[in-house]
Amino acid sequence: MRIAIFTDIYAPWSNGGIASSIKAQKDELEKLGHRVTVFCPGFNAREKNVITVPSYKHLMVNGAVMARMPDVVEEFVLEKVPDFNKFDVVHVNYEAGCSIAGIRLAKKFGIPLVQTMHGREDQAIAMNVPGSFKRLVAGWLNRKHRKYLEHDVRVKRDKYQAPTKTRAKMWEMMVNHANQADVVTTPSGHFAKKLEHYGVEKPIIAMSNGVADELVNEDFAERELEDGAVLKMIWNSRLSREKRILPFLRAVAELKRPYILYVYGYGNDYKRAQRFAKKHGMKVKFYGETPRKKILVRMREAHLGIMASYNFDTQGMTLLEAEATGLPVFFCDPEMMEVVPRESFVIAGGPEPEAMAIALENMPAEKVAKMSKNMLKNRQEVLQSKQVKKLIAVYRQAIKEAKK
Repeated sequence: MRIAIFTDIYAPWSNGGIASSIKAQKDELEKLGHRVTVFCPGFNAREKNVITVPSYKHLMVNGAVMARMPDVVEEFVLEKVPDFNKFDVVHVNYEAGCSIAGIRLAKKFGIPLVQTMHGREDQAIAMNVPGSFKRLVAGWLNRKHRKYLEHDVRVKRDKYQAPTKTRAKMWEMMVNHANQADVVTTPSGHFAKKLEHYGVEKPIIAMSNGVADELVNEDFAERELEDGAVLKMIWNSRLSREKRILPFLRAVAELKRPYILYVYGYGNDYKRAQRFAKKHGMKVKFYGETPRKKILVRMREAHLGIMASYNFDTQGMTLLEAEATGLPVFFCDPEMMEVVPRESFVIAGGPEPEAMAIALENMPAEKVAKMSKNMLKNRQEVLQSKQVKKLIAVYRQAIKEAKK
């Protein structure tokens, strides 16, 4: 197949897990003989079959380069790829400029369209935009989206996932975006149910993201922790507000057991997290954005991978990478139990720092070995080489749906 992938976040311009997963999808599809072209924001792409679309040089969101308006991107793509109509399927990720352009081009040429809904844009706005600007930003994004794509569904406030007008507007944008596709994929079943609740009418397939095989193509030993030994924890995700690094640091500050926390990643809470750890004399080391191969070296010696978000992540590459390396995980969102094997995690009784501290303090040292063993049993399930076979089946279903 000839496949066009549109994404507003892509490696190497982003160290995010989803960006890396999309790159791994491209690599695995090409290994199977498919012709893949990725369209994404960025500058001077050096990777084969990656085309960087017009992007803002001085506008970034949480470190990610932003594409220009969809009509600008659309015109550029047609200049670069005049035979765009030869693509067999278009696969779109996200809901910003580059992705919107991908949808418009697919519809223009009648090409089967797959849309992957990765994340909770409603929570991203609610947690990262200052209070007085939340509704303004959500309204602007919704209007911009509606300018380029039809909105047939209206979402009103409710007590489920849209308790404010701001969040209702973002759900409205997400739902109408998804409904453009022939087939929709999500990384988890719980997110699929939320999208259906708010009005997605197209077929939704819950399909896991994947970890690049080459990153974990070696054996990883079962982790062990002796009584009284230092608990080694690793944070491997953005330090943006919705990931909740500060509530987690407040929890760690209460620990009586010996610990050390290694923090990889960057975001709008990076400096605040550093100041908090320094003020409280905590055993925390910050490394910022770091190549994934170096992070995997640290994961090899850690006892727990940390994910502190709550009602935000739809899956979390942090959990998948931990599973691929046999690393037990800690989280506080019960929906994440869908993502990893049974008896491979520690879950807090709630999202509050106190609840997280109690769970970490009371975790028996001997539990680490059992959790690690269960992770290692299932590590092959999250590799991209396995997930890409499911993705190809999705593409074929989209082609079938488009003919109806």
